[in-house]
Amino acid sequence: QVQLVESGGGLVQAGGSLRLSCAASGRTFSRYAMGWFRQAPGKEREFVAAIIQSGVTTYYANDVKGRFTISRDNAKNTVYLQMNSLKPEDTAVYYCAAGDRTMPESFGYWGQGTQVTVSS
Repeated sequence: QVQLVESGGGLVQAGGSLRLSCAASGRTFSRYAMGWFRQAPGKEREFVAAIIQSGVTTYYANDVKGRFTISRDNAKNTVYLQMNSLKPEDTAVYYCAAGDRTMPESFGYWGQGTQVTVSS
């Protein structure tokens, strides 16, 4: 089992940047694929990015590709989401997740979320 705690959310102007962090408990962090998801008001939760256990391979949703970067530090039990060129439509609660694989339906552990608000 793994517990996840996100941080780094906040209010930023369009075009700005934020870096989200997700700290995981336990000594098995490196065994999990990690992902970021988001949920905007009135919308369903959607996939944003994922990274495999070793960190070598990453996946992105089309609308964040080229602007967001997911990375992980297995020594620190932490996964990051660097978000650049932010747009108002990126406004959402962002959730960190852990799972056996990077397929969205494989993520079984979730953090509490961190709010990201992008003003126009």
